[in-house]
Amino acid sequence: MAEQATEGPKQPASGRGETRKSSCLQEESEALEENGHDAKRLKVDQEEQNKRHPKRKVVLLMAYSGKGYHGMQRNVGSSQYKTIEDELVEALVQSGCIPENHAEDMKKMSFQRCARTDKGVSAAGQVVSLKVWLIDNIMEKINSHLPSNIRILGLKRVTGRFNSKNSCDARTYSYTLPTFAFAHKDHELQEESFRLGQETLEKVNELLALYKGTHNFHNFTSQKGPWDPSAKRYIMEMHCEPPFLQGGLELAVIKVKGQSFMMHQIRKMIGLVIAVVKGYAPPSIMQRSWGEGKVDIPKAPGLGLVLERVHFEKYNRRFGNDGLHESLDWAEEEEHIEAFKKAHIYPTIIQTELEEKSMAGWIATLSIHDYDATSQEQNVVNHKVEAAAQSDDGGDSD
Repeated sequence: MAEQATEGPKQPASGRGETRKSSCLQEESEALEENGHDAKRLKVDQEEQNKRHPKRKVVLLMAYSGKGYHGMQRNVGSSQYKTIEDELVEALVQSGCIPENHAEDMKKMSFQRCARTDKGVSAAGQVVSLKVWLIDNIMEKINSHLPSNIRILGLKRVTGRFNSKNSCDARTYSYTLPTFAFAHKDHELQEESFRLGQETLEKVNELLALYKGTHNFHNFTSQKGPWDPSAKRYIMEMHCEPPFLQGGLELAVIKVKGQSFMMHQIRKMIGLVIAVVKGYAPPSIMQRSWGEGKVDIPKAPGLGLVLERVHFEKYNRRFGNDGLHESLDWAEEEEHIEAFKKAHIYPTIIQTELEEKSMAGWIATLSIHDYDATSQEQNVVNHKVEAAAQSDDGGDSD
């Protein structure tokens, strides 16, 4: 009887335990089922988004003022230096053009920039290619999430294999500078009151024209020797336009078109011409600069450098008139490009020059360069100095 009394109550207790266990299993099952439904729902939502707005390869025409940004290209995982692409990717996500989970790896969207502008360098005609969801009012929505000094000015469909960097035939840069940069070193008027005369402008253009053609530009960048094949670059056009007054300062714009450019190449090309025009270096240094010997070439400030436009002549000939794709010439956007430059790029250049005197300060350093330096020892020293400065200095590169 005692044994029966002890065993008797165990049955109900065991039953209650099984009930609780069954209840827990049911709750877990329901939770898993719910999570499964959530995952399935997200997948369905994304598939629905793809049906409504299929991903298509496009190019975006961008304009931006580079002041305050550490260049165009993103440094994923580093928030220390803000870049133009950081702003762009964030705007693409917020506007619903790309999935949020692709923002950290834009290769999933086949993202590619045409040119990699560096610290402080602006652009009026940068082009990036990527796959996006073609939502309604796409440009307006992207721009609504961008600061006013970065704008999307155009969007066009391109072929699925289009790559903005590899498909680019040439790039045109401009360099806006105060004309007192061309005042001879013995001239009384060295700054704002100087006015560029026709004779000096012609001399500037004669020197700039010498760059046209293929030359070995190893002296115009860092860490490239005279026998490095990649130091040879083809320049199609280079000239200085007539001066104009803006913001109380006389400015001139130098335009250069080439297949591609190396780090700091354009700034050194312009720096050398200024050194010759001002009387610090002889004209013969131009020919010597693309020889095998080392030439000490001054690097003009980065402030005035602007990526004006990128060229796709081969692509346009093949696909521009195929009835499916548009020609990438941006003629219709020209008015908006000019308006952006006048509102955001030129004022920034002028204001910064007046406040920081970057050109005037740089001109003061021209006399300390050794324009006759050709020794191997000087070559090594200069390369080390430029390599150390390259990490935090602006420049031009593709």
